[in-house]
Amino acid sequence: MSQQNLTSLSEFILMGVTRQPELQVLLFMVFVVIYTITVVGNLGMIILTQMDSRLHTPMYFFIKHLAFIDLGNSTVICPKMLANFVVDQNAISYYACATQLAFFLTFIISEFFILSAMAYDRCLAICKPLRYNVIMSQRRCHVLVGIPYLYSTFQGLMFTIKIFTSTFCGSNVINHFYCDDVPLLPLLCSNAQEIELLIILFSACNLLSSLLVVLISYILILIAIFRMHSAEGRKKAFSTCGSHLTVVVVFYGSLLFMYTQPKSTHSFDTDKMASVFYTLVIPMLNPLIYSLRNKEVKNAFHRVFKNQCKLCI
Repeated sequence: MSQQNLTSLSEFILMGVTRQPELQVLLFMVFVVIYTITVVGNLGMIILTQMDSRLHTPMYFFIKHLAFIDLGNSTVICPKMLANFVVDQNAISYYACATQLAFFLTFIISEFFILSAMAYDRCLAICKPLRYNVIMSQRRCHVLVGIPYLYSTFQGLMFTIKIFTSTFCGSNVINHFYCDDVPLLPLLCSNAQEIELLIILFSACNLLSSLLVVLISYILILIAIFRMHSAEGRKKAFSTCGSHLTVVVVFYGSLLFMYTQPKSTHSFDTDKMASVFYTLVIPMLNPLIYSLRNKEVKNAFHRVFKNQCKLCI
């Protein structure tokens, strides 16, 4: 199979997270726990923000969509990865690989711009508190969420179509634990350089533009906080954006770590570890950060739980 034209191939082989057989069982159990927490946490956050009327605010509207993206991103990758731990050959069909790539790119790109929309929302809440409810109308919230979804869907489909309408030749082994655009490039014998250039340009644009919005928003937030005279006002402002700032640092930190490595030390194995973090660990951490650090979420949980108990009685 090494040199034959694989344009009509029916499947790919995923290398997985590790090649060490002794770690398979341990990693399987670890990822089962991570995925279970991810599903329960993010689904719980979506249901909670939907059911509790006090959480029908712009901030929780964005948190709900962040939870949806994290749940989708993790679900696109984790079930197939877990299945590959218990089978001899980590195969994925041609069309399943294309579908996984399209959805993964859509969700991961959406997360960039949902996080920047959340930073903009926090900036308005702290810098313009009197006009906040007028500026952050329901229509504006839907626009700030709708545009990232449309843009990320466009990119996801564009790269998937470009890759899977190109000619595959050589090996059908993907050096990753899911179908991603960069690990698929070495398998192409046509359009690889063009697609690689597009990936670099769009990745840099997505990362830098969303990060710029986040940085400008937090600079304005810091200026507004330092202008506050009361210590209580400063504390409240910090607590308002503390959870989001934690999520931003973890998410962008893992991506910057991956993108800023020197070429001499860069490897697909390092990329795998970074990918595990931002595709599986971060979606698990986000609902924990927003629930454990947030009194409103805790109170909403108690209210919803009490109401459900009354209905049962």
